[in-house]
Amino acid sequence: MLIVELLAAAANGAAPQNKFGFMEALEQGGFIAYATVTILGVMSFGSFFILFTKWFEQSKIFRQGSDLRANFWRAATLREGAAKLEKNSAWRQIVDDGIAAEDQHVKMVDATDAHEWLVGSLARSEASINARLAGGLPFLATVGATAPFIGLFGTVVGIYRALINIGLAGSASIDKVAGPVGEALIMTALGLLVAVPAVLAYNYLQARNKRIAEQMSGFATDVLANINSKGAVKPAVAAAAAAKPAPAKPAAAPAKP
Repeated sequence: MLIVELLAAAANGAAPQNKFGFMEALEQGGFIAYATVTILGVMSFGSFFILFTKWFEQSKIFRQGSDLRANFWRAATLREGAAKLEKNSAWRQIVDDGIAAEDQHVKMVDATDAHEWLVGSLARSEASINARLAGGLPFLATVGATAPFIGLFGTVVGIYRALINIGLAGSASIDKVAGPVGEALIMTALGLLVAVPAVLAYNYLQARNKRIAEQMSGFATDVLANINSKGAVKPAVAAAAAAKPAPAKPAAAPAKP
C-alpha cells in the first residue's frame, strides 16, 4: 500500500503527506512523549554500552586464562609465574593476594591456621573480582524490568488524549484518534524494544560471569595447593607438560663424498 501511495503521489507531482508519523506523534504528545522517549533512549544506550564493555572485559579474561594454562604453571615459583601475567589482570590479582597472604601469616602474633588464612584471603580476592565483573548488570536488570512500564505509561497518556479528542469532537472519527492512538502504540513498541535486548544481554553476560567464576575458583584452589606444598603441587596439565620429553633432534645427514 505504501508503494502504491508513493507511486500515485509521484504521478500527481506531489510528495505524500503523512500527518501521523513518528515525529508528528511526538509533537502531539508534547512534553510527556518527549520525556518518555528520552528516558527509553538513555536506557537503550546504557544497555548497549554495558553489553559491549563487559563483553570485551570478559573476553580479555578468557584470553588471559588460555595464556595462563600455557605459560604460568611452567614457572618454578608463583612469583616468577606472576611476573608473566598482565598487570591489573584478575588472574594476577589472585596470585598476588595469595603470595601476600603467605607473607602476612608469618607476621601474625596469634596462632592462626595458615590454611584457613590463605583460604579466606583467596576467597576475598575471588569475591572482589566477581563483584567487579557484575558491575553494570543491575542496570540491565532494571532496564529489562522497568522499560515496558515506562512505555506503558506513554501508552496510557496517548489513550487518554485520544479519549479527550473523542469527547471534544463528539465522535470517534479517525482523524481525531489516529494521532494519540499511534503515539500510544509507538510508546509500547519502544518500551519492548528497549527491554528485550537488556534482558538478553543480562542473561548472556551473567552466564559468562559464571564461567569465569568457575575458572577463578579452580585457579585459586591450584594456587592454594601450590603455596601449601611449597611449590611441589601443580595442576595435572602443567605437570604433564613439564614431564613431556623434548622432541628428538633429527639425525644429521651423512656428508657427501
